[in-house]
Amino acid sequence: MLSHNLGYPRIGSQRELKRASEKFWAGKIDRDELQKVARKIRHENWAIQQAARIGLIPSNDFSLYDQVLDISLTVGAIPERYHQLLDGKSNKELDLYFAMARGYQRDGHDIKAMEMTKWFDTNYHYLVPEFTKNQQFKQYSDKILLEFEDALQKGIVTKPVLLGPVTYLLLGKEKEEGFDKIDLLEKLLPVYISILKELYARGATWVQLDEPALVLDLTAKQKLAFETAYSAIRKSVPKLKILVATYFGALEDNLDTAAGLPVDALHIDLTRGAGSLCALLEHEAFVNSTRKLSLGVVDGRNIWKNDYRKSLEFISAAAQVLGEDRLMIAPSSSLLHSPCDLDLETDETILTPDIKNWMSFAKQKLAEVVEIARLESIEWVLDKAFIENQKAIETRRNSPLIHKPEVEDRLTKVCDADFNRLNNFEIRQQIQLEKLKLPLFPSTTIGSFPQTDEVRLLRANMKKNLLTLEEYETRIREEIVRSLRWQEDLGIDVLVHGEFERNDMVEYFGESLSGFVFTQNGWVQSYGSRCVKPPVIYGDVERPAPMTVKWSAFAQANSQKLVKGMLTGPVTILQWSFVRDDQPRKDTAFQIGLAIRDEVVDLEKAGIKVIQIDEPAIREGLPLRKTNWSAYLKWAVDAFRLSAAGVADQTQIHTHMCYSEFNDIIDSIAAMDADVITIETSRSQMELLDAFANFNYPNEIGPGVYDIHSPRVPTVDEMVLLLEKALKVIPARNLWVNPDCGLKTRQWPETEAALRNMIVAGGLLREGLAGR
Repeated sequence: MLSHNLGYPRIGSQRELKRASEKFWAGKIDRDELQKVARKIRHENWAIQQAARIGLIPSNDFSLYDQVLDISLTVGAIPERYHQLLDGKSNKELDLYFAMARGYQRDGHDIKAMEMTKWFDTNYHYLVPEFTKNQQFKQYSDKILLEFEDALQKGIVTKPVLLGPVTYLLLGKEKEEGFDKIDLLEKLLPVYISILKELYARGATWVQLDEPALVLDLTAKQKLAFETAYSAIRKSVPKLKILVATYFGALEDNLDTAAGLPVDALHIDLTRGAGSLCALLEHEAFVNSTRKLSLGVVDGRNIWKNDYRKSLEFISAAAQVLGEDRLMIAPSSSLLHSPCDLDLETDETILTPDIKNWMSFAKQKLAEVVEIARLESIEWVLDKAFIENQKAIETRRNSPLIHKPEVEDRLTKVCDADFNRLNNFEIRQQIQLEKLKLPLFPSTTIGSFPQTDEVRLLRANMKKNLLTLEEYETRIREEIVRSLRWQEDLGIDVLVHGEFERNDMVEYFGESLSGFVFTQNGWVQSYGSRCVKPPVIYGDVERPAPMTVKWSAFAQANSQKLVKGMLTGPVTILQWSFVRDDQPRKDTAFQIGLAIRDEVVDLEKAGIKVIQIDEPAIREGLPLRKTNWSAYLKWAVDAFRLSAAGVADQTQIHTHMCYSEFNDIIDSIAAMDADVITIETSRSQMELLDAFANFNYPNEIGPGVYDIHSPRVPTVDEMVLLLEKALKVIPARNLWVNPDCGLKTRQWPETEAALRNMIVAGGLLREGLAGR
């Protein structure tokens, strides 16, 4: 039975790519050194998969920034504003690539980055392709061919991976009216076919085309596009073996479309779409074909050890109908979403052996895939590996570490009143206007300030016991006071303490909550060089003690202005953690919601009058099928309200969301009933505000007026223009002025310049309104 892998983490086991990329952007290394690091990571990844005895090893799953951006460059879908960087020189390709990802502000150019949004329902971000009515495609980059050749030189005939043509188009955005992006398929296909022909000519036997859009709600026209695309591909490259990979959900009403594609193999995700298996095994046309079925039995998106019994039962059911020779075994999706290697977790004070025994990272998942393929061919019930696996599964299921009766009891006592503030927003707004005395168009930032090398070193030295706790806290207090004075001088209305004591917006809270465990090297890519180390929620969650009150109270005591308390919301903590899979996600979210509620109440008691509960992950948590939305949105909104509703009316509750499409969930966002919501709108040029305007959103809004994910500093005029756009759809008294996200990843010089421009822009808006 053939084993294969859909993709491997590309950051390097020690985040080598992150460090090299950031050095390159800072001008500390050249492009040759960056490519040397990239090549080393690719070679190591292939060697790991070879050693694991994976049958088909992928190539082109590596990326310097994002796999969707890679395709845009490959097929020449380069927005017009970047054409000024096209000079025909191959050594400029990297500048163009990173300009599309991060913006470009040098050599007389000032070009904005492409829009970024979440990859399906994951915490990975991709660069949104931009299409025009007269869009032309041509092969611009040879990356996929070069990486295939690179592997060949290492003696490996890889399975090149491309994002499929239909999903690529569906993930993009029409940048002008009057056309449907799916109609561009006719122009796009020749480029794909040319690439596939060249791969076959160079010795490729299998190619993987990822079409995760097949688990989404599709129109009849979009379904037809799949048939059109793959009929053309099959006709053009009849001897190249094509595997179409779906993942993140079930095929459902797209079953006929997927089952009928003229390809050699179809991959399905059995961790999030197990229903697809039964449906395919009852699909007469698929059963009677010669197509292989790839079973994604090992979860590519979580860190729990695979239950061999469950996986082998799936395989046995499929083998009875299709026969073993038509089956392939793989992870459910690319392992991009998993940490690299559990063997790197050597500190038992961080990850205890009993909990570590329940876990599996990318490298270990490869071993699971191969082991499951081996076990399927023998009497597995008596096999030593199977017995050891089942022992670990049973130990976790019954462990007293997981269950806390007092937490479960508190959850059963939650009632309707716990989800509601005392009065509605209109009443609260009047009270807050009187109590907080904020000006028109109040300004604020989203929470974090740049985490300099010095600040990170402080935390590292404290963990290594090179600083005492008292020395560390003294230095952090100095950073807070310095940032407060700077904000006061700048003229910001609602200050933040800067979050210098925090490592990550989820990890920091997980460290203070029971039911969480952490890793040393469990890093996964969020976007570009941004890596996160998600906490692991293994058991019942509660708050043993206050988490942020000390720092927030200190900051407020050192300023006459309002200072926000900064918290991460329950749904975001849930979404950005590796979550226990032995109870409904709703129950875990409510447990976290109660813990955050305790913190909110304590912040209010400590004199904090403005409290922000960030929920950037509400939108990404949506099920991929709309029929499942209402149930999710109900408990997600309730989890936020549970966390926020314990305070008096004069306490102003903020929330923050970034890189989300709000049109289809705006009623649920309104139901969260936050007094102020800050959102990302700068990359979309305020397009996202249309949803709030059309809905007549009643509460206050801070549309981000500049993109913090790019190093470019926007001008005052740019920000004024965006604010004037916002003012056309938001009542003046409801409009806030702020960046689109936290500033943790930026450098101080660009932060200071951008915020200075932002304050000037807000002041000009006030003056302009006063002069009307």
